[in-house]
Amino acid sequence: MPQYLVAGYLPDDFDPSTMDEAVGREIHALNKEMIAAGVRKFACGLGAAKSLRGQTDGEVLITDGPYLETKEHIGGFWILECADMDEAVAWARKGVAATRGQVEVREIFFQPSPD
Repeated sequence: MPQYLVAGYLPDDFDPSTMDEAVGREIHALNKEMIAAGVRKFACGLGAAKSLRGQTDGEVLITDGPYLETKEHIGGFWILECADMDEAVAWARKGVAATRGQVEVREIFFQPSPD
């Protein structure tokens, strides 16, 4: 069965102290619902990040921040195993409601062999 990344985005100036307990409860409730439905394979929130970019001289430039130039960043994600994109989008809708934000759904098309 295909797997999907459902990524939740936060504004670049996001302040975690603005999140109230209700949002946390809604996210936990959604996680429990996903687990009960058997679709959630993994979920987590993300913290501080560094961006690495290869340079023409072979060096690697390391900068603060999750992305090179953007006004938002991934704040967390779920890996879901769903029958199709429509089912993944239905779960993502619930993610939008729980996080009160925006999410993106992408099919995971390459999974390395466990060997």
